[in-house]
Amino acid sequence: MTPWPDSPHHHRWLDAECRRLLAFGAHLGLPRGGAAYLDETGEPDAAQGVRTWITARTAHVYALGTLLGIPGSAPIADAALAGLTGRLRDGGHGGWHHALLADGTPDRASGKSCYDHAFVLLAASSAVLAERPGAAALLEEASSVYLERFWDEKAGLPVDAWDAAFTRPEDYRGLNATMHSLEALLAAADAVSSRDPAAAAAWRERAGRIARFGADLADRYGGRLPEHFGPDWTPDLERNRDRPDDPFKPFGATPGHGLEWARLLLNTEAAQREAMLEPDESLLRAATLLFDTAVDDAWAADGADGFVYTVDWDGRPVVRQRMHWVAAEAIAAAAALHRRTGEQRFADRYAAWWDHAERHFIDREHGSWRHELDPDNTPAASVWPGKPDLYHAVQATLVPRLPLAPGIARALREDRLSTVLEGAA
Repeated sequence: MTPWPDSPHHHRWLDAECRRLLAFGAHLGLPRGGAAYLDETGEPDAAQGVRTWITARTAHVYALGTLLGIPGSAPIADAALAGLTGRLRDGGHGGWHHALLADGTPDRASGKSCYDHAFVLLAASSAVLAERPGAAALLEEASSVYLERFWDEKAGLPVDAWDAAFTRPEDYRGLNATMHSLEALLAAADAVSSRDPAAAAAWRERAGRIARFGADLADRYGGRLPEHFGPDWTPDLERNRDRPDDPFKPFGATPGHGLEWARLLLNTEAAQREAMLEPDESLLRAATLLFDTAVDDAWAADGADGFVYTVDWDGRPVVRQRMHWVAAEAIAAAAALHRRTGEQRFADRYAAWWDHAERHFIDREHGSWRHELDPDNTPAASVWPGKPDLYHAVQATLVPRLPLAPGIARALREDRLSTVLEGAA
C-alpha cells in the first residue's frame, strides 16, 4: 500500500481539510485592519483584543490560501496586512505592538517581542510571494526592524524582547522565538531570492546558525530542548516551575517544540542543498533525535493517546493537557522525516496521528480544530480558550504535499504542490 504521505488519495483529503480550515476563518478580517481572536464557533471575540502574532499568522495563512487559488483568501490576508501596516504598527518607536487591548489602545506593558516580529517577517514574506498590496514595503520594514533590534550577530541568535520604546532589551532569551525566527528567516530568503540573491544568502546563513544551535542543544540535552536562557544563552532549567502550564514559557521541555524543530532543521538542510551549499549533515541526526525523544516522552505517556504538553528533564509528564498545535507539528514532522529518509516508521506514525486528530481534535460540528484537550482527550480551555489559530493545522495539511525546500509560500507560488501530486499519482 502506498504510504499516506505519498498517496494521491490522502492528498485529496488533505486538500479538503485545508479548505475546511480556511473556511472557518471567514470572520477573521477586521474592518479597521488586523485579525480577530475567534471563539469556538469562529466568531470574533472582541474581549481578546487584536494580537500581532494572530494577525501575522492570519496574513501568512491566507496568503497561502491566495496562492492555492481559494476564493475569499485574499481579502482576509489583506485585512490582516492592513493591521500590520496600520494600527498594530508603532509609528513612534518602530516595530509592532504586542496587541491592541479590547478598548483599542496599544498594549505597551508587554513591550516588543521577537516572537511577534518573527511572525510579522513571515507574514510579509508570504504576502510578497502572493503579490499582496503593500507586502513589499512591509517586508522591507520588518526586515530592517528584525535585523536592527532582534538579530544579535555576535551570538548568531535573536534577542527575545525589548521594552515598548526599544530602549532596553530584556535579559531573557527564549527558544520559542528563536525557533520561529528560523522559520521566518528561511521564508525571507525565499521572498527575496529572485531579485536579491545576496540578501537571500544572508538570510539563509543566519538561519543556518540558528539551526546549528538547535542541533547542538538537542545533542547536549538528549533530545529535550531547554526553552529558557539567560543573556549569555546559559540554560535556565528551573524557570516557571511554579507555573508549568504557561502558554508561551512553560517549565521543562516542550515535546511539541522538539517536533517543530525537527521539521525546521530538515527545511534548513534542504534549503542549503537547494542553494547548492554544503548541507549541515548534523541536522538530520538532530531532527531524528528530537522526533524520537518527543515521541518516547510524550506520546501516550500517561496511558491515553495524545502528546502531553510538557515533561521534566527526566522525560516524565508535567502538564498532561493535549494541545492541537502539538498534534499538527507531530504530523508535519513525521511527513518531513518520511520525505527525507523514506523510512516506513515515520509514515506509520503520520497515519496514526491523523487518525488521532480526526477522533479528538478535528471539530466537524463547529469547524477548525479543538485547541486543547484534557488528559482524557475531552475538550478543555485551561490554556487556550476558543480557536484563535489556524497556522499549525493548515500547515499540517500542506507540508506532506510539498518538498522540504523551498518554503511553503514559494513552493506554492512555483506550483510545487501540483508537481508532487502528479508525481504521487
